[in-house]
Amino acid sequence: MTTTVAARPVPLSRAYRFELVKLFATWRIRLLVLACWLAPAVFVAAVSEQSSLPVDTLFGRWMNATGWAGPLVMLGFAGTYALPLLTSVVAGDVFAAEDRLGTWRHLLVAVRSASRLFAAKALASLTVLLVLVAGMAVSSTVGGLLTAGNRALVGFDGHLLAPGDAATGVLLAWVSVLAPTLALAGLGLLGSVLWGRSPMGLLLPAVAALAMALAQLLPLPVAVRLALPSYAFIAWNGLFTAPTQLGPLLVAAGVSLGWAVAATTLAYLLFRRRDFTNAAHDGSGRRALAAVPLVVLFGATAAIVAVATPALGSGISQDKVQRSVATAFAHLYRLQAGQLHRPDVTEAELAATAACTKGDGLVEAEGPGNDWRCVVTWHLPGVAATGSAIYQLDVTADGRYVADGDGPKEVNGYFQVRTPGGDQPNPLWQFDANVELLATTKG
Repeated sequence: MTTTVAARPVPLSRAYRFELVKLFATWRIRLLVLACWLAPAVFVAAVSEQSSLPVDTLFGRWMNATGWAGPLVMLGFAGTYALPLLTSVVAGDVFAAEDRLGTWRHLLVAVRSASRLFAAKALASLTVLLVLVAGMAVSSTVGGLLTAGNRALVGFDGHLLAPGDAATGVLLAWVSVLAPTLALAGLGLLGSVLWGRSPMGLLLPAVAALAMALAQLLPLPVAVRLALPSYAFIAWNGLFTAPTQLGPLLVAAGVSLGWAVAATTLAYLLFRRRDFTNAAHDGSGRRALAAVPLVVLFGATAAIVAVATPALGSGISQDKVQRSVATAFAHLYRLQAGQLHRPDVTEAELAATAACTKGDGLVEAEGPGNDWRCVVTWHLPGVAATGSAIYQLDVTADGRYVADGDGPKEVNGYFQVRTPGGDQPNPLWQFDANVELLATTKG
């Protein structure tokens, strides 16, 4: 009598190691690893030595003052450009490569489990992405510290962060962008399963990231903005305020993880239903339907955020702008006083306040725009006169703004200040800060 023994599936750990070796054996992955671990250090070091800094980039104006600004500038670049492209190359091609090579049947015979094969490929692509993200974070930090030194960092509201606190903030900021990276990776897996050998699957994460980044530039309601995973690439700046603005960051991270789970689950279900005996199968009949769960998730998330916060408008109001400008001015005034060797005063003693209008008072003081104008007033102990300074603000839809000093020149005009790290522009001349879009989520 002949006994038939069912073939047991290959353990997931072996399939995972096999897929990981396959990925790292390709020239493009090796090139990406090399670039992510070397190029950021060179970039940050080169820019930090320049007299003209990328002041239009968050923390760019501090790159030659402290080494902790470099990895944050790199993080802003990575969230906009690098991470979407990396997820496209890695996750967006992990299934499509087998279609091009025609090796699906061989893999299924070897692994003997479609579920374990999917899990192995997904975990292997995730591992590669973690290596690439870690490389950018470590490389840019090393480049910044070697060039500009381990000095205090001026936070996003003007307060000084000691080197240790700055290091913690940088680490948490890079960790926080793993959530939207997972969301893009999930879209990459979905595109790779849906489009097969077609290049459209490879482009899906990059195209989706570009569309969501463009949406963040529009004057959308806060609930809609937070329902997109791309907001997590912005929300990390709340880690550098006092107190930290954890609300938007936690919401954005939760939304991103929800998108990652939904897209990966959908990719898995479609993968399990695929006909691997048909070499011409491309899943074209399900491509349109695949977007439905993500659209439903987006709508549900926007509704939940709108009800829970509430966050129906732009989130940028006159009161918020005035508080933010007054807080940042008070912090930076103390920084300027120390650089000019003047007596130190506390924020409470300054009692700085701001009166802001929009459009010369002809329009409602709400929402983004480059027509905000603020008059800051403060008091010095023992001085009867009240100080005042004028700022022109350009407030973007995501709550970030640049305040440009408009007099008096002795306070917020352009002049150089000698610091231990070299001559720096007057900190009150121009500064970056933000308006927290959620009203009740301060950490």
